[in-house]
This record gives sequence, structure tokens and C-alpha cells, in this order.
Amino acid sequence: MATIYEVSKLAGVSLATVSRVMNNNANVSDATRKKVTAAMDELGYRPNSIAQSLASNCSNSVGLLVSELHGPFYGPMMSGIENTFRNQKKHLIIAAGHSNEEREKQGIEFLISRNCDGLILHVEAVSDDYLIKLSKSQVPFVLINRFISELSDRCIILNNIKGGYLATKHVLEQGHKQIAYISGPLWKKDAQDRLEGHKKALAEYGLPFDEQLLYQGDFMEASGFTGLKTLYQHAKPFSAVICANDEMATGAMASARELGLTLPDQLSIMGYDNVFFTRHVYPPLSTINYPINEMGKMAADWVLSHVYQKQTAPLQTVFEPELVVRQSITTNPQ
Repeated sequence: MATIYEVSKLAGVSLATVSRVMNNNANVSDATRKKVTAAMDELGYRPNSIAQSLASNCSNSVGLLVSELHGPFYGPMMSGIENTFRNQKKHLIIAAGHSNEEREKQGIEFLISRNCDGLILHVEAVSDDYLIKLSKSQVPFVLINRFISELSDRCIILNNIKGGYLATKHVLEQGHKQIAYISGPLWKKDAQDRLEGHKKALAEYGLPFDEQLLYQGDFMEASGFTGLKTLYQHAKPFSAVICANDEMATGAMASARELGLTLPDQLSIMGYDNVFFTRHVYPPLSTINYPINEMGKMAADWVLSHVYQKQTAPLQTVFEPELVVRQSITTNPQ
């Protein structure tokens, strides 16, 4: 395997010059840079990235911790982050926390041990105190879908109360008054906020929130299936069900058909997230757009700005949801 010494000898330059070329130092002429890169190509030399990061205190890698690696929600977020960094010649190291406190901590420690220059964290189970303490360490990080007042300048969030409100308000505007709700796990703040928005819209229309029309799911498709069946068999009659994410909404759709219901004539269904498949289910699903791809890009821009001192577009910390109307909500139900 070729060494940096052989590269310097073949190129006829000093070791320091070879090092400057490898680190993209501007204080190297184009002619010299071409000689060094030509020598590297001829010798098949590949720089040792670990040694480079130790020498320069910069690994050009960023750690990303997400809750899950599967499902239609996290892919667009990871894609937006990775594309932004790749355009800046930075690389992404990904770990999953599975909404478990110990696993999230292990994931964060792993990413730090890989000498990441900064972290992007989508964490749900670790405490605010843990993250506040982490913010005092030398590893800069930004949070997605988590708000902590002490760290507000590094929290990129969606206005989930507004999203929950918009979903229910749209269903109410179509004439529905008996509305069931399948929530996410209510220990999660985003699930709490969406339910709060739902209650706010009901109150505006003078309708009480009925606990009998609430089923607590887990954001997975199976809980939407089970939730709809449970509500239909044991709750009061309802003409519409609002689901706190699209995966549960598709589960509810499948459950409704198994129960012999025609959609949307006999049951209207509302989702949340606007993941890619919502346009292709039947009927196409009305939902709330969660701009997670753009939020991922913004988190990447935060790292580029705060860690690498790159010029980026103005940083935005709060994103607004938008109603997406399709054909899964009927008007004037009987």
C-alpha cells in the first residue's frame, strides 16, 4: 500500500504540501495540486480518513440518530439530510434509537465515538435534562421533532397542535359531528399535541371530546387496523375517524373494509404526515402535510452553519403543517 511519503517523492513536493492538498487547503497552486493528485492516482494512494480527522480535528462526517430505519416517514428525512451533506462533501453515519431511552443513549455515544463533527438527533425517550447536559459538551447537535426551551435555537419542529386542529376542522366542515380519533402513543409529545389540536377544533364547534371515541395506537399500521375495529365494535357510532399518522390511517382503511364498510360513504378517514403512498390508496387519503424532507435539510443546514461555518439560507426552526384534501372524507354524512 502506497504511503504519503511515496506520494511526496513522486510529486516532488514536501509532506506538508501533500497534506494541504488532501485537506483542500486553498494555499496550494493549481499546478501543484494537479501534480499531487496525479501522483496519488498513479500510486493508488487513498488517504486514511481516521488519521486525517485526528490531524485536522475534522472528520467531515455527521451523525444522525433516528427512531426507526423502516417506514415511509424517516426515508424522506434521511434523504434530505444525506443529499444536503453530500453536496458539501460531508458524510452521514446513521444509528437508530427505537424510541427507547437506553438505546437512544447508546446510539448517541456510538456516534460521538465515531468522531462525528456534529449530530442530528430525532430522539423521543431521553430526558430533557440529558440533552441539556449533552449541549454543554463539545459535540454540537440539533434536534428534529423535539422542543426544549433551553435549547430552542437548535430545535426544528412542526406545529403539531395546528396540524391536529386543521385535520379535525376539515372533517367538521364537511358536516361530521361524531368523530373518532386514533392517537399515537400519548407519552410522545407530538401525539399529545395532535390530540390537543383535535380537541381545540371540537371545542370551536361546540362539541365535547368523548373519551369513548379515543383509541391510543402506536403510529404503526397494525394499531390503526385494531383501533378502528375496537372503536367500531365497542364505541358510540361515528361517521369519521381521524388518525394521528398515515400508517395508522391505512390500517384503519383495511379494517373498515374487513368490517364491510364502504369508504368514504359509510366511513370517512383522515390521516397525518402526507407520506408518499397516501396519493395511491383508495380512496386517496386526505391528510396533513408534514414537511419532514425540508426539516431534515434545515437540520443539515444548521450543522453546516454552526459546525462548518458554511453560508446557508436563513435557518428556520418552526415549520407549519398544511391540509391536503383528497377523496377520503365524504360531505354531509347521513
